Amino acid sequence: MRILSIGFGLLLLVLLFPQGITAQQVSTVNAKKSANAKISKAAEELSNSLNENDEVKIAGSYEKLAQEFIDIADYTKGEEYLKKALESYTRLNRKPDLARVTRSLARVQENQSKYKDAIQNYQIAGEIATEKNQELVNQSDAKRLKSAANPAAQYNYVNAKIQLLEKESRKEEVADAYVQKAEMNLQQKDKAEAIESYNQAISFAKDKPETVIKLKNEIAKVYTADNQFDAALGISEKLLKEARSKKDFDTEIAQLQSIATIYFKKKEPEKAVAQLKAAYELATRQGKTDEVKKSLSQLLDYYKKTGKDKESILLYEQFFRNFEKLIHADSSLADTKNFQVTEEKIRQLEKEKVLKDELIAKKNTFNYFLIGSIVLLLVFFGLIIKALYAIKTKNKEIALQSLRREMNPHFIFNSLNSVNQFISQNRELEANKYLTSYSNLMRNMMENSNKDFIALGSEVEQLRKYLDLEHMRFEDQFDYQITVDDNLDAETILIPNMIIQPHLENAIWHGLRYKEGKGLLQLGFYLKNGTVSVVIDDNGIGLTKSQELKTKNQKVHQSRGLTNTKERISLLNELYKKEITLSLQEKPEPETGTIVVINFPLIERI
Repeated sequence: MRILSIGFGLLLLVLLFPQGITAQQVSTVNAKKSANAKISKAAEELSNSLNENDEVKIAGSYEKLAQEFIDIADYTKGEEYLKKALESYTRLNRKPDLARVTRSLARVQENQSKYKDAIQNYQIAGEIATEKNQELVNQSDAKRLKSAANPAAQYNYVNAKIQLLEKESRKEEVADAYVQKAEMNLQQKDKAEAIESYNQAISFAKDKPETVIKLKNEIAKVYTADNQFDAALGISEKLLKEARSKKDFDTEIAQLQSIATIYFKKKEPEKAVAQLKAAYELATRQGKTDEVKKSLSQLLDYYKKTGKDKESILLYEQFFRNFEKLIHADSSLADTKNFQVTEEKIRQLEKEKVLKDELIAKKNTFNYFLIGSIVLLLVFFGLIIKALYAIKTKNKEIALQSLRREMNPHFIFNSLNSVNQFISQNRELEANKYLTSYSNLMRNMMENSNKDFIALGSEVEQLRKYLDLEHMRFEDQFDYQITVDDNLDAETILIPNMIIQPHLENAIWHGLRYKEGKGLLQLGFYLKNGTVSVVIDDNGIGLTKSQELKTKNQKVHQSRGLTNTKERISLLNELYKKEITLSLQEKPEPETGTIVVINFPLIERI
């Protein structure tokens, strides 16, 4: 009946308390100091990051929470949150962070004996590493795991990794590598070398007291397994003394339990029970339910094996008397509950983030489509505008050519009439000469009819031929002079084509022709402040008298000639962005005649 009660009590203990540290995890007790509080804090930070929807903070919070779980050897949770951190860093495309977290994930998977996944992640971490040494370290770990059937090869890979890590001063990983080396030494039954490797690991973990305690406990285990109990007790008792001086109750309880284990193996159960009772009482006072359960379970197990039912019942009753007080004193239970609440909040926020990201993605897709459509429309409108502009420009060019080729009917008629007059007067020589000059002039005009600008020299020569013709026809009516500024290079300077000739024609036919006595027509080309100025000066009868003498047809002709010139100037200004100007004025009395001035910017042949 008593055995049944004890068994029921043990079952109730297991149901009441979550699984704590196993017998193989004695040395990790100190790492659990305030672990739940740290985890709750990290979870709260993650919750806030998710609420802010800040991807950088989210990734860092996942990684931090994962590390808190790894520190208490909860590798399942550590792996879960590392994977989430990896997803965030992947979205951020941050290679250094990706390499670091992928390596951490591989190490966690290795600790869970997920060797295939660990090998794959070590290789990935090596491929995306930003430094050569990091690449080699990850490759070394991948090869080490692949060489599970070859201990000698594994040993060499660990040594190679240690050398690489020492160069980078990565002390924590160097310490882990020496632990791996120690485990290999133990597999090869080389306990002395294992202890040396653990001591090397301790030298690189001095700034992490919890790790140092864990490693010293591992050395004590090696001594215990080798029946060097005094050496093992020496280590554990020293750690116990240090814990008591620092009031480190977690470590004190753990060391009492470790010492009890050593005494049991040393066949001194009374001393072992004394250590377990001390651990049980301290854990009860400090509200450490996991350690109460562990110490109690070991004591009950010993009493069961030795048939000490009375002691078992007393211990069992003592436990239940202190049970309620123990539950209230254990802050870790509240921390665990807080974490569970926070974790549920995290799950909810993760779902909300997924929905937000989907909405943002859809919105972005729509925005990109809208922007793309607008861009296409703008391009389309731009092409239309460009086409319209090209058409408009082409129309202007056609109009300009049409105006330029619009020959003066009076000029052609009068020229042919002059030839007829020469012939009727038996002046065949003059008629022949006139026709020759006229044909040369017409050929030059036709050759240049498709050009908007021609060289100054060509224009002067063409105008000279025209004036020669008119002078031959009206030799008693006027003389002419052509002046070209010495600063103007006749071969490189370009001037508008067929802009000057109509004004020369007007000066001769409507001014000089009706003058009493011989008149003078002066044509000058001058350079003034970067501007070419063409001056047509005649001393004919002037605009007013000329207008009075004209017939209706002559008025129409003159008006059309002037309009043609103005239209061509306007088109040239629009097409070539020039500032060509035209002014026409009658000379003030007592002088007679007209002055025409055409100004245009200096244009040089390239």
